[in-house]
Amino acid sequence: MHDGSRKAIIAAFFANLGIAIAKFVGFLVTRSAGLLAEAGHSLADTGNQALLMFGSKRGKRPADAAHPFGYGPERYFWAFVVALVLFSMGGLFALYEGISKLQHPHVVDNAIVAYVILIVAIGLETFSLRTAVKESNAVRPAGQSWWQFIRTAKIPELPVVLLEDIGAEIGLVFALGGLTLSEITGNPRWDAAGSIAIGVLLVVIAIILAIEMKGLLIGESASDETQAAISRSIADSPSVNQVIHLKTMHMSPDDLIVAVKVDFDHSFDAAQIAQAIDDAEARLRAAVPAAKSVYIEPDILRSTKPAAGG
Repeated sequence: MHDGSRKAIIAAFFANLGIAIAKFVGFLVTRSAGLLAEAGHSLADTGNQALLMFGSKRGKRPADAAHPFGYGPERYFWAFVVALVLFSMGGLFALYEGISKLQHPHVVDNAIVAYVILIVAIGLETFSLRTAVKESNAVRPAGQSWWQFIRTAKIPELPVVLLEDIGAEIGLVFALGGLTLSEITGNPRWDAAGSIAIGVLLVVIAIILAIEMKGLLIGESASDETQAAISRSIADSPSVNQVIHLKTMHMSPDDLIVAVKVDFDHSFDAAQIAQAIDDAEARLRAAVPAAKSVYIEPDILRSTKPAAGG
């Protein structure tokens, strides 16, 4: 795992663990639906950070006969599981709690305790989000928007932590707003509405994460920049006429499979072709270190134009 990913996950884990404990204690004191929904959210986030660390450890296992390309995809699998946990333990739990309190409203007790806990939670979540943003900026291409980064990043942990932290910050605002309106109006249903809003928010974030992780899990190609670097590293050789076809697939952020057809100098004999392939592979690996499995096939570029008079 990238060092930045590890730092972001550790910061999020301890922040969410402390927040979850505080929110549960706060709920027992205040009986606030929004606080309970947020407690469930923070507990789910804490478990999610543990799952991401577990997936990273599993993904480092060396290749074996059963998995010749290694276990890198485990990082994507466990990130997908995180989306499912966020959907069920976070989103659906908050919706259930909010709807239940909407049908059977309960006046919030000791609202000051809830306010203190929510404000402290916002501070801790801000620390976690700031860490995630800092570490993401270290790998985010210059000029790329945050949405593009989430959509295209091959590192699963950073987009997950970013979206979780953003969702947590917005969810805390919802909880704070619901509690405040409940206190001002004397109607506890506003607190329940805050819980429902948190549930809807978490379900949306979980769906976005699931879609993005599914793409990585079933196999995504390298970025356009990486593919261009691969093509250049091969085509720049005087023994190469042209790169005919290139396919790539990420097994993990730092493990890329590359399969390429190359039109070599037609005057080469078998030994020279073999040497040219070895040279091309060495240049490719130097240009793109993540290319762990490289397959170069010599071929001849055939014209696709129809014959004259055809």
